[in-house]
Amino acid sequence: MAKLTLDELRALRKNMKVDLRRREVAGKEIQVIVGMDDCGIKAGAKAILDKFFHILEEKNLLDTVLVRQVGCMGYCESEPTVEVAVPGMPLVIYGKVDEKLAEEIVNKHIIGRELIEDRIVARPAMEGAK
Repeated sequence: MAKLTLDELRALRKNMKVDLRRREVAGKEIQVIVGMDDCGIKAGAKAILDKFFHILEEKNLLDTVLVRQVGCMGYCESEPTVEVAVPGMPLVIYGKVDEKLAEEIVNKHIIGRELIEDRIVARPAMEGAK
């Protein structure tokens, strides 16, 4: 086993702290849920998941927004799909999410509290309601 230098150990410690912050659930009322089933992964969901982490870290929002992954959301034709839950706003699923839309979701939906209407593929809370 190779020995790590002090700088390498410090970098590893820093990365582990960020990873732990990402996984912490307490105090995070906003959720970004990325569909990571087979078709989602094939459509680029892993890169989208990473992009959300990058943007949220850049905007210092890792302590208030929980990013997690789930399996199939049932919208295969719209992969990658991302569900966004913000208190006081409707629950929505965005489809065909690319890196540009991921940034819009953070800036407009999460920070600006504005839905991106033309990219919504479902409103789960409203489905089945009469």
